[in-house]
Amino acid sequence: QLVESGGGLVQPGGSLRLSCGTSESTLGYYAIGWFRQAPGKEREGVACIILHDASTYYADSVKGRFTISRDNAENAVYLQMNDLTPEDTAIYTCAGDHFAPIERLNPEEFTYWGQGTDVTVSL
Repeated sequence: QLVESGGGLVQPGGSLRLSCGTSESTLGYYAIGWFRQAPGKEREGVACIILHDASTYYADSVKGRFTISRDNAENAVYLQMNDLTPEDTAIYTCAGDHFAPIERLNPEEFTYWGQGTDVTVSL
């Protein structure tokens, strides 16, 4: 089970940190990713972390602004989001899988999903 927290309303240029808590050890997953879906748009991959070696992958649209990290002791994965813009407004959901995703940011590669948390970037 995956549970997200940390969403909310933030002004453009602001920051938020999302958390994804797992009911089992994060090391039970091969990869955990963050995905987002804006109104009227398809779900897209934002960032992915490989749990055993902490290698990371990012969508071009968030490179340099977002950072994904993991704390295996806390059974959590985080998404630090800086310099947010209105285009980042979406429902953000974390997802995990026990097997290596071939395409690290493809939602179809992930089996276990949280409920999502709302991020709104607006004045």
